[in-house]
Amino acid sequence: MSSENSHVFRLPRPLRLETGSVLPHVEVTYHTYGQLSPTRDNVLWVCHALTANSDVLEWWPGLVGPGCHFDPSEWFIVCANVLGSCYGTTGPLTPDPSSGEAAYQQFPLVTIRDMVAVHEALREHLALARIHTLIGGSLGGQQAVEWAVQRPAVFENLVLLATSARHSAWGIAFNEAQRLAILADPTYHQGTPTGGAAGLRAARAVALLSYRSHHAYGSTQTDQDEAKITDFLASSYQRYQGDKLVARFDAYSYVALSQAMDSHNVGRGRGSVQAALGRIRARTLVLGITSDVLFPPQEQQMLARYIKGAMYAEMDSQYGHDGFLIETAQITHFLERFYVQTYVH
Repeated sequence: MSSENSHVFRLPRPLRLETGSVLPHVEVTYHTYGQLSPTRDNVLWVCHALTANSDVLEWWPGLVGPGCHFDPSEWFIVCANVLGSCYGTTGPLTPDPSSGEAAYQQFPLVTIRDMVAVHEALREHLALARIHTLIGGSLGGQQAVEWAVQRPAVFENLVLLATSARHSAWGIAFNEAQRLAILADPTYHQGTPTGGAAGLRAARAVALLSYRSHHAYGSTQTDQDEAKITDFLASSYQRYQGDKLVARFDAYSYVALSQAMDSHNVGRGRGSVQAALGRIRARTLVLGITSDVLFPPQEQQMLARYIKGAMYAEMDSQYGHDGFLIETAQITHFLERFYVQTYVH
């Protein structure tokens, strides 16, 4: 991650989680780019997805960065690492200040609402009364929609990509399959920094099947050697992607964040999903992806149906759910249409 634009904020008080558990000390690592305008009306807040970090220029090239739609020369860009992650914000591997020991598998359950509570504390610390645009895809979109429900007066524009108002039974099942792989690794229960690595490798292989599409695998991982009976491209691809994740992430954060994703339901305690979405006052753009099997387009259509005045558009992509990270030209096109009347700097 880039360190030049990286900052750390410590919450001034203990954080009471939605479950009632308390985290006495919470630190947040976040990145900022660009400068606040004199009228403080150019804030872009990005919420990141499952295994990403706060360095949005690193993982969303083509959309955020110099020469992109969200250019730091025009925008003041904020992205905070989520609670429970392993990229600087308090999570399962964070040493407890009093004991020096990490919680590992004993880290308490956190929800999307707990993540949003940390974002809200950071927003207050930065004295950002208004956010021009709040954007997020997948788990990031879940945070964004929850935050927009909680603080309708704060956000002027809301951009939701490949996400939902409530995590589906299908999505929960995928996450549980991944957690079962991790829990089957005996090293996970030993509570060491590298615990569960083999399980995490298997979990990533499961996850990829929900991130990409049948067509994407067919076009990139089909062997041309008709005589092959083993060691297929698709097999080595799954192993390679698992190794890549194990090198940069840990099993304990993966379990914590996947459980947080499962908790997502904006309707909880608010009467219904429809009633909760009705609280949103931001101008909203919702983007679906034709080939997304994890968050299929009907979930974004439902968001657009119940968020007043929302604009809905669909990206045609072979990349499945990962299209929200890859199809930056299409995203830019729809953002330009969305901002046509209000994008003034």
